[in-house]
Amino acid sequence: MNPRQIIEKKRDGLELTGEEIKYIIDEYVCGSLADYQMAALLMAIYLRGMTFDETAWLTNAMIESGERIDLTAIPGPKVDKHSTGGVGDKVSIVLAPMVAAAGLNVPMISGRQLAHSGGTLDKLEAIPGFNTRLTVPVFKQNLAQIGAALIGQTDTIVPADKKIYALRDATSTVKSLPLVTASIMSKKIAEGIDSLVLDVKTGRGAFFNCYAEAKQLAEYLIAIGEHNGVKTVALVTSMDEPLGYTVGNWLETKEAIACLKNQGPADLMQITYSLGALMLMLANKIERIEEGIHLLKTCIASGAAFDKFLEIVRLQGGETRVIHNPELYPDEAHSLAVKSDRDGYIARVDALGIGQLAMSLGAGRIKKEDAIDYTAGIILQKKHGDRVQRGEILALLYARDRTKLAGKADECLRCFEMSTAKPPDSQLIYDILDKNGMMPWEKVVNGEG
Repeated sequence: MNPRQIIEKKRDGLELTGEEIKYIIDEYVCGSLADYQMAALLMAIYLRGMTFDETAWLTNAMIESGERIDLTAIPGPKVDKHSTGGVGDKVSIVLAPMVAAAGLNVPMISGRQLAHSGGTLDKLEAIPGFNTRLTVPVFKQNLAQIGAALIGQTDTIVPADKKIYALRDATSTVKSLPLVTASIMSKKIAEGIDSLVLDVKTGRGAFFNCYAEAKQLAEYLIAIGEHNGVKTVALVTSMDEPLGYTVGNWLETKEAIACLKNQGPADLMQITYSLGALMLMLANKIERIEEGIHLLKTCIASGAAFDKFLEIVRLQGGETRVIHNPELYPDEAHSLAVKSDRDGYIARVDALGIGQLAMSLGAGRIKKEDAIDYTAGIILQKKHGDRVQRGEILALLYARDRTKLAGKADECLRCFEMSTAKPPDSQLIYDILDKNGMMPWEKVVNGEG
């Protein structure tokens, strides 16, 4: 086959065959296909899209680029969660130990930063010594021992996605339904899980800010999962405003630690408890969502979830002293307080703007080879609905490189939309989808579905 002809075919909007897709993935993984050729194909897919069949073939080709982990020797259900990406989304760091403490096995293969959206791996690696590059045998050993392990793709687990993931970020081809679907589901299917809960974001800070697009993505992800024998459900949730109060790798990890100590913000914990309850339900541990939420709150309040996180950190080489005492973290960041220039109420904090601002401070990669400043980021002091007086601090900006703070106050101010009257409460969770269709989440919580 000729790579150039395959690129031209997709450029012209034609459907690729399964054989063509497998060929191009195999060639890229073995190094015979250059980055510039794959970048051209990614852009063609971004612009022209893919049919569902093409997306399924792409997912399978990516799975087959490496090994599929066999977890059948580990007793009990294996359930994972994945978010399609947002700003301030540190849910996985709280959720994995919490659900493991409730009795499930949580094998979690996560990703890194994409565009303005932070990555779970980068946040975990902000913990000194934390190793996300475990071998498959060690991954399985940890899972069997404590019920949870959080890693990235190894050289043997979906190596195609590992290469393509970074290239998508560098070539601005992140927001593509088939590419997102194949990236997420190839990792999740390859990790050997029984069930999967998805957090599909929509709104200003999501990759799919239109609700209809987010719903279509959820449907694709569910269909691919079910086709591969993985029970899959999805929540569609809001990403108009950052989740929690922190954006940036160590700042978010520190906030996740606070959540595990029962000191988490309401919006972050609502999402976390809801996703966790769905994981318990898929594993047949509970019958009703409220029952699952109660169980998970007990795991947090008792300290069991925090203790489980300590076990995860210890087994993966991280320094537990900064988990016990986050103030011991080696932090050399400079700070800038951004103050309100008027009185009023916060109508909205622009998630996209805040995510991009955090990147510019060093919290994310602009180029594929950039290093991340783990201490860089933003701590919000005010959010939707809060009353603000002129001169009050809206946000604190952090960067190790002082020059990156120059001129950022005005940029940050533009992310805060003000109103003279208190705005109505915003909705955080919209709907739940599974293979049978969609239902408003509120009905499920109320026991109507």
